[in-house]
Amino acid sequence: MDNYFAVLNKIDVSKHVEKKGQFSYLSWPFAVQQLRQADPAATWEVKRFAGLPYLQTDLGFFVEVAVTVQGVTLSQVHPVLDSKNRPIAMPTTFDVNTSIQRCLVKAIALHGLGLYIYAGEDLPEGATDTQQPAQPTAVSITAAQVKQIEVLLTETDTALSRVLAFFRVDALAQIPATEFDRVIKTLERSKRRAA
Repeated sequence: MDNYFAVLNKIDVSKHVEKKGQFSYLSWPFAVQQLRQADPAATWEVKRFAGLPYLQTDLGFFVEVAVTVQGVTLSQVHPVLDSKNRPIAMPTTFDVNTSIQRCLVKAIALHGLGLYIYAGEDLPEGATDTQQPAQPTAVSITAAQVKQIEVLLTETDTALSRVLAFFRVDALAQIPATEFDRVIKTLERSKRRAA
């Protein structure tokens, strides 16, 4: 292929998109099938961390998959999330496997196949549709997490405006769920220093 990305990017995958709640996912068997039809020599690798197919950090668990097409290797890192796209504190082997499959599809998308889905578009470039594309929405922290942050703000005498400005939000409830642990750890460090 002269420009494999352009070829993969033109494929309409909309009939193979699965919905889970408000989120859309491309079916991984379809993604692999289309990839291998375009490049039978395409390969992928689940990255290992000390022999394990996941990386455990203070922020959560992550997986990484690298996909090689036409000699070009692109890698995708993906957090281990539940069906509502929230990080899982103690994932099961099934949770890790599910995240690996999602990560594989996203790594394939980096090569063009279904990339438009992750840009919040309904159809690939050049296709026509009368509906407006759905815009992706970030998952925010819960009301209980907001309360926990408010308590720590008071205990550490930290200005609310400072936290809001750092995360570029207008209210605590708009802080992404993926940032909750970082907020708590930062405020708890301030609390220990003040003690």
